[in-house]
Amino acid sequence: MSSIAVHDLTRLDAAARAELLRRSEADLSAYRDKVAPIIEAVRTRGDAALAEFGREFDHADVTADALAATPADFDAAEAALDDEIKEAMAFAAERIRRFHARQMPEDMWLEDMGDGVMAGERSLPIPSVACYVPRGKGAFPSVALMTTIPAVVAGVERVIVVTPPTPDGGIDDATLYACRLAGVTEVYKCGGAQAVAACAYGTETVPKVAKIVGPGSPWLVAAMQALADVIDVGPPAGPSESIVIADSTADPRVTALDLLNEAEHGPDSSAFLVTDDRVLADRVIAEIETLFAHMGETRISYCRTVLGGTNGGVVIAADMDAACAFVNDYAPEHLMVESANPWAYVPKLKHAGEILLGGHTAIAVANYVLGPNHVLPTGGWAHTRSPLSVFDYLKRQTIAYITEDGYPGLAPQARVLARYEGFEAHANAVSKLREGGDKP
Repeated sequence: MSSIAVHDLTRLDAAARAELLRRSEADLSAYRDKVAPIIEAVRTRGDAALAEFGREFDHADVTADALAATPADFDAAEAALDDEIKEAMAFAAERIRRFHARQMPEDMWLEDMGDGVMAGERSLPIPSVACYVPRGKGAFPSVALMTTIPAVVAGVERVIVVTPPTPDGGIDDATLYACRLAGVTEVYKCGGAQAVAACAYGTETVPKVAKIVGPGSPWLVAAMQALADVIDVGPPAGPSESIVIADSTADPRVTALDLLNEAEHGPDSSAFLVTDDRVLADRVIAEIETLFAHMGETRISYCRTVLGGTNGGVVIAADMDAACAFVNDYAPEHLMVESANPWAYVPKLKHAGEILLGGHTAIAVANYVLGPNHVLPTGGWAHTRSPLSVFDYLKRQTIAYITEDGYPGLAPQARVLARYEGFEAHANAVSKLREGGDKP
């Protein structure tokens, strides 16, 4: 008997449906109190606290005088990696760079508003950013590529990477090589809540920066929330989540493969198949059990945990319109559309971090080498937030210019509105007093 949970939307009450929409990081109360002393220790004791937490939490041989990667570390990492992985990373880096370069807006644009008025915007890079690269369940050089390359493309003057140390007190080789490909030379050995605190306040080694971006554990997310008034914490990126929406034309094997893709990240992930076809659902469940033969026990355990509870499994909808409605309510990080005609569903799917169409647009391809960013809003934030992009590393300024001839056509209207709102200085500033008169 399969351990995959099946949720029938037609039989769920409002509370049970809401439980399916709930994410693992939704309640961070258990972490907020725990991250507070970590943050305070880093704020007051700097590098010494980072080294202690590296030994305590990461079980790493870290010392306060060796928190930064050296040029020799970068060279050794490149030499240690096989050519195959270096070639794959270089391939991915080029596509990520090309996609994000296409996103770049004009440096400045101005619109002639008529009658001597020019108005527009200027885009400028933020001064500094820290890109967080997690290590909790493995090494993730793809995250280093996805977070650093858009920052470099945007022109951020100082881009650093913070990442948990390896057990021997070093830094993951592939992460260092990814940073080299991106053109980033500052990498620091600190993870979790302590990394956020280090970037927010600065330590003897880790610089204070304006913003931190990147995915991570609930510890990281809780620290970001706690320090949101000290450092810009960027778009939310918690535990992985995905929905595969499929109709009767979907390939059960492909659908099962893509469903397992995000489920294997960890027991706090979310992964659903949403369909109106019970026959397809049964076939996908059967395929999942056969695919486990090609996976290790750790990843199988993660998948069974995710797919066997309320954070995953199969959701049966009355029809595909109801299936799309559930997807929109959920607003998943990753959304795959498995259908012979996936484009038919695009107008109905409003909320998702990314939409991958058809059986060939594998989520694994998108995660690594497609080009668009794989750091996507989680926790339902895809209702209002966007994928990580160059825009997260840029700020905009309004630019305006009014000629002497244009001013008289605008000032009276502004004065009326200022007086209505009760702002006397505003009204005076566009009155006859500006022209040297004695009265407004």
